[in-house]
Amino acid sequence: MYVIMVYDVAVERVVKILKVGRKYLTWVQNSVLEGDLTRAQFERLKAEVREVIDESEDSVLFYLLRSTDWLERQNLGVRKGEPKWML
Repeated sequence: MYVIMVYDVAVERVVKILKVGRKYLTWVQNSVLEGDLTRAQFERLKAEVREVIDESEDSVLFYLLRSTDWLERQNLGVRKGEPKWML
């Protein structure tokens, strides 16, 4: 499945949540990561996020798509954090 993770967390947890997200996804924008995950990887990601956030004040959203077939991403301005492809 294709996962888009968006987070809004307290400043003291920003680096920790980014570090967890980058273990599974590609950082594409401040507070936004995305990528293909298996269901098991997604469940591990959610479990690790739960360990980092304070659910009484932080927010993390996951948008799930079955595939990228229905995804169209349009970009304006600078592209940040694009995956680096190596041949």
